[in-house]
Amino acid sequence: MAGTMNTSTPPRIPAPRILSIAGSDSSGGAGIQADLKTIAMLGGYGMTAITAVTAQNSVGVQAIAPMAGDMVADQIASCISDIGVDAVKIGMLHDADIIAHVARALEGVRAPIVVDPVMIATSGAALIDPEAIAALRETLFPRAALITPNLPELGHLLGRNLTTSEQLVEAAEELSHMTGAAVLAKGGHTSDARIIDVLYVPQARAVQFDHARIDTPHTHGTGCTLSSAIATLLGHGQPLEHAVRLGRQFVIRAIEAAPGFGAGNGPLGHQAVRAGQLSRDSAK
Repeated sequence: MAGTMNTSTPPRIPAPRILSIAGSDSSGGAGIQADLKTIAMLGGYGMTAITAVTAQNSVGVQAIAPMAGDMVADQIASCISDIGVDAVKIGMLHDADIIAHVARALEGVRAPIVVDPVMIATSGAALIDPEAIAALRETLFPRAALITPNLPELGHLLGRNLTTSEQLVEAAEELSHMTGAAVLAKGGHTSDARIIDVLYVPQARAVQFDHARIDTPHTHGTGCTLSSAIATLLGHGQPLEHAVRLGRQFVIRAIEAAPGFGAGNGPLGHQAVRAGQLSRDSAK
């Protein structure tokens, strides 16, 4: 007698619910748009609270229109109260009022929070009110599981110019002690032959990651992509160090797959990267 076909539905593995609180990039390369692409490619369910609308492309930021703080808070509340949240990524927060509303809206949230202190676009345009930096440092950094500044942002936050990998390591440790959060300091702006990033976790060892520089102008949205990748992987339950390692691999592969759009710093090729590829890469 022929065997019967098993028609039962396989168990559904829920996607981690990832909330991105960030600005919108009209050209799709950074901000909310890059976050949603990254979250989807890594098997997460993306939600958004838009903090500002920008007119921008690969050559610059032409205009910024920040949202009202209470509207940002309402978006956060709508997502958390109904869908729930397994990890939060915070990107561009344009002013102190938005920061205050975000901090209040996240009270009681126990999910890991990844803060990418977006201050300057790849094109060099300022994306945050200078007065907001103190508010960011005081209200959101202490609640973060991870802060992901690049070298200029780290210098901005600590009030001094940083240029070398040695200074990067010292500054990551200083910011971590100041806030109590883990810090992933990104070294792409140093003159080192390879890109060196440092993960400093309070009361734990510092971990260094490095990779060869990729000769391309198409790096628009790398910071947004990395922070949302790490948040998604944390939402999957990955430990922090492994989430950082896999997140970096995602960014590297997306840079390599960049479609070449735009006359300036073009977008990444998020759509070309698969999660299974990252697991193979990390095992090498």
